[in-house]
Amino acid sequence: MFQLGKTIVSEDIIKKDFLCNLSACKGACCVEGDAGAPLDKDEVAILDEIYPKVKPFLRKEGIAAIKKQGTSIVTEEGELETPLINGGDCAYVIFDENEVALCAIEEAYNQGEISWKKPISCHLYPVRVKDYSEFSAVNYHKWQICDDACVLGQELQVPIYKFVKEALIRKFGEDWYEELERVASTL
Repeated sequence: MFQLGKTIVSEDIIKKDFLCNLSACKGACCVEGDAGAPLDKDEVAILDEIYPKVKPFLRKEGIAAIKKQGTSIVTEEGELETPLINGGDCAYVIFDENEVALCAIEEAYNQGEISWKKPISCHLYPVRVKDYSEFSAVNYHKWQICDDACVLGQELQVPIYKFVKEALIRKFGEDWYEELERVASTL
């Protein structure tokens, strides 16, 4: 672990490799597990605001889940998340012609309908950020459904921090990322 500003960063994001391999995993991170994508407080308002423009991209099951639960939920533990369809898929999941899970929010973004790409937790994955009162912990979340991404990352020598560069800059800023790169060059 090392400190960058008000973050404590796991060395795993520098030392381990990762590159999403959607043809192998089919976007399993959006449909596996028992929770929606973690959300920041400000993202709840964003989801409410953009929903009318995202809705045309959604599956009918996603629309029904959002109609019933809202564009976001608060868990029993008080955490903010995206809603799920019957405890499974994220409500914002859509599928392409190859049955690969994609994000309807990101699709609306890609087609110029909205200017917000997707929740930062999704954009950062496999990096997870946990905010505490004095600092944020930046960690690698290892999940066996991403083993193919680890293999591909190793083959192509893409460290996690480079794979999620855009998202890390979005979350922490350009200066923070440049400092991360300096630390990476010394490890």
